[in-house]
Amino acid sequence: MKVGENLADILEGYVERIVYRNEENGYTVLSLQRKEEEITCVGSFTFITEGEFIRAVGSYTEHPVYGEQFLVESYELQEQQDIFSVERYLGSGAIKGIGTALAARIVKKFKLDTLRIIEEEPERLAEIKGISERMAKEIYQQFEEKRDMRNAMIFLQQYNISGNLAVKIYQEYGPKMYEILKENPYRLAEDIAGVGFKTADEIAKKVGIGSDSDYRTKAGLLYVLLQASNDGHVYLPYHELVAKSKELLFIDEEAINRQLVSLSIEKKVIIREENEAKYIYSSVFYYMELNAARMLCDLNIRYQYMADYVQKKVAKIEEQFKIELDDQQKIAVSEAASNGVLVLTGGPGTGKTTTINAIIKFFETEGLEILLAAPTGRAAKRMTETTGYEARTIHRLLELTRMSEGQESKFSFERNETNPLETDVLIIDEMSMVDITLMNALLKAVTVGTRLILVGDVNQLPSVGPGNVLKDIIASHNFNVVKLSKIFRQAADSDIIVNAHKINAGEKIRLDNKSKDFFLLKRDSSNVITAVMINLIKNKLPGYVKATSFDIQVLTPMRKGELGVEKLNQVLQQALNPPAPDKKEKEYHQNIYREGDKVMQIKNNYQLTWEIKSNYGITTQSGTGVFNGDAGIIREINLFSEHLTVEFDDGRQVEYSFSQLEELELAYAVTIHKSQGSEYPAVILPILDGPKLLFNRNLLYTAVTRAKNCVTIVGSEDMLQFMIDNKSEQNRYSGLNTRIRELRK
Repeated sequence: MKVGENLADILEGYVERIVYRNEENGYTVLSLQRKEEEITCVGSFTFITEGEFIRAVGSYTEHPVYGEQFLVESYELQEQQDIFSVERYLGSGAIKGIGTALAARIVKKFKLDTLRIIEEEPERLAEIKGISERMAKEIYQQFEEKRDMRNAMIFLQQYNISGNLAVKIYQEYGPKMYEILKENPYRLAEDIAGVGFKTADEIAKKVGIGSDSDYRTKAGLLYVLLQASNDGHVYLPYHELVAKSKELLFIDEEAINRQLVSLSIEKKVIIREENEAKYIYSSVFYYMELNAARMLCDLNIRYQYMADYVQKKVAKIEEQFKIELDDQQKIAVSEAASNGVLVLTGGPGTGKTTTINAIIKFFETEGLEILLAAPTGRAAKRMTETTGYEARTIHRLLELTRMSEGQESKFSFERNETNPLETDVLIIDEMSMVDITLMNALLKAVTVGTRLILVGDVNQLPSVGPGNVLKDIIASHNFNVVKLSKIFRQAADSDIIVNAHKINAGEKIRLDNKSKDFFLLKRDSSNVITAVMINLIKNKLPGYVKATSFDIQVLTPMRKGELGVEKLNQVLQQALNPPAPDKKEKEYHQNIYREGDKVMQIKNNYQLTWEIKSNYGITTQSGTGVFNGDAGIIREINLFSEHLTVEFDDGRQVEYSFSQLEELELAYAVTIHKSQGSEYPAVILPILDGPKLLFNRNLLYTAVTRAKNCVTIVGSEDMLQFMIDNKSEQNRYSGLNTRIRELRK
């Protein structure tokens, strides 16, 4: 049969040999024995071993390197058809303890009745030389497990459940899977990562569960709260929850109220009535905020330090390190010494780094242990460079670990309430990026008696994840907050810093292009803007800021549109990393990934493993977890094993299977939200037109403060001024402030 002869072909045969298998995603290259010929098949096989007899549906393709292959779209496991395939299956290693010789003896005795004997009369296996009664029992148990998994796969195929998801379902529920799917498939949305309400709803329709099912209403309500958390909310006001639930479920308010009460009894939601209004929390986030509030209050103890003692020490630090602190900075050192919790905030150029360094020096002279951390790899790296002390990401500080096999979606932190961090002082930078989930995990690992210093710019965009942690802590008025406001002389020479403060204050900025580091190039066409940006990146800016083209970052407010991330990345990829004979590439979901491409991780993945290697290729560090916003370069694409390798900014190397490419996107241009915690030698901002709610002061301020040496805005001066004037921000529902105040009453 030739390539392209049929649009869909069917092959039947047994698996002669598994050439390659990715255990993470099931991608497999195998050799299928079909009558007198062997055919190379590729596809996702979630549960298959050598010797299995399969019926595969797919099409023939021509691989540029490996020649003709059969691309499998779906397959079914079949009973072995002859003695040879039964013997091949048993001798494949599928059943531990049975090799090729023993398999041959078993089949020689029982012939086509072999599989029935193992299943129904396993004690008879002891009739074979070399098999004891104990071994016969172990063979039977393994065979049963394999059969159960096979039956589960076949059962789930009828509901169009993908192989990867089918394995997750079986691993989560085991034999109870059948009962759960028929009675309440909505449990999948709660219990299994990667299964949302809509997937569960489709399965429910197929098993005949009605649209007015109580299970469906409850699952829908939890889904609405989950979607709200994806938008940064910890809770929803009652009226918003009802409106969104009606739109999703097509049910009335009475049904919603009935199931809200039921969910409350089941402790899955918390219903709070405050100031004659009603708020609905997912229990998980409610208790995260409550626990974070309690732990912050517990840490906030007073230490006895004489003011004169601190002042003398600060004076010595100034003299020794040739720095001069202003009054607010000195107060910050004193407050750090005297309080269990301190918030240090301020805009760019106000001396936060100098203050952190002074605080570190003070505690060092006191003989205290100090740990530094930040939410992202880039922020931690910058903190290390500016302080001279090692800073780690919060995830690495807490020692993120993957849990046991069979629990793919589970992870844990080794550092927690039973194994806390061993330090006297903990300083966290870029606190505006920390969401309630990470804050809760961090506080669990901090013991009372540890000083906690939280540093951040409260005017930055809020965290990607749910919560409003830094703002809520400040707004509670229960912790010492030092706000730095003086712009130091060296910083005042930078128009980036001066203009950032003006933007934050809603003031006009000078745009005459007489600046050394802040420019506006007026253009009124998206095509022209794109061409100007390419010229800046390739020719003008690298020499000006002494950096490479890849170090220069385009930041845009939008994902869609001619100047959105998606379109710009295609254009910039073509300009900065065009196709070449020596560069392998992979097309996935209409995106092209090419060796040398600049990419970014767009979701937290706690299972991905990483390595840091020496110049000689020796692994020096390893761990798990790659996080939303981590950026790097594609170093290698392996078309045979179907994976690519990304080296991130902090040196971590991560291997992605092609099926995981949905977690990566090109990063020649990124949204301003995704740039949080990062600093670039030069930033280019295309600003022309877009959603008025999105184009606001907060967003512009965040973008400008990402640049170290140069900001170039390309586009409309009117829209730039609109952003400065527009101080509206998306309202974010969070309750940490309220929880802290309640505990302090």
